[in-house]
Amino acid sequence: MTIALAATAVAALAGCTVGSAPDDATAPAAGEAVLPTGDAPVELDPSQFSTVIDNPYWPMEPGTRWTYRETDADGDLTVDVTVTSATREIANGIEARVVRDTVRRGDELVEDTFDWYAQDAAGAIWYLGEDTAELEDGAIVSREGSFEAGVDGALPGIAVPADPVPGMEYRQEYLAGEAEDQGAVLGVEELVEVPYGAFSGAMLTRDTTPLEPAVEELKFYAAGVGPVLTVAVSGGAGREELISITTVPDGTATGPLGSPD
Repeated sequence: MTIALAATAVAALAGCTVGSAPDDATAPAAGEAVLPTGDAPVELDPSQFSTVIDNPYWPMEPGTRWTYRETDADGDLTVDVTVTSATREIANGIEARVVRDTVRRGDELVEDTFDWYAQDAAGAIWYLGEDTAELEDGAIVSREGSFEAGVDGALPGIAVPADPVPGMEYRQEYLAGEAEDQGAVLGVEELVEVPYGAFSGAMLTRDTTPLEPAVEELKFYAAGVGPVLTVAVSGGAGREELISITTVPDGTATGPLGSPD
């Protein structure tokens, strides 16, 4: 079974309809930007990056908050992703936008993360690292998964390509043995429906990692909105769907790890 057919079947089970990619849309055309893969090093010019992120598949206007409902084997979680007014200079010299990602089970904070993104001159969103913490009973118990591009061999990756076409493959992050996520574009004309609304012309990606070869996720990005749905299709059941988008005051979500508000 081809990837496209597998994606169609899984997404249909998840309450989504996935279209077919054009027959000739198997890889980026000649002359298009080469996306980073694996552990291949990249030389990035900080002057070609901006903290103004307006890629249509994930526009990151400061003050925007996406709220998701995530369902896993242990019950529902609430995930808030907030584009803060803060920026941070990464070790590789690029100034990045700080995005706060918090996960709660009921009223209890269980995960808290600063993610760092910047957009290149072509419009691709780069993922430059994260400062993350897992919490139990209000106390930080693990910082595993934290990395910063340019530190200890960590490399930046692509969060969203500038002009995605089916067949594109790219790394999303790289720190050997810790963070080796990979992405692939499956389609850009998809239909998807979540509590927040129904969308057409969405981008569909497949996310994998060699560190957990049995784990695979499908992710939908709605143009003008951002990520709206993530479905785990192997390695365990899970679904994260967008329930609201709100605007928060300047300075929100800039507190220290463990104190997001």
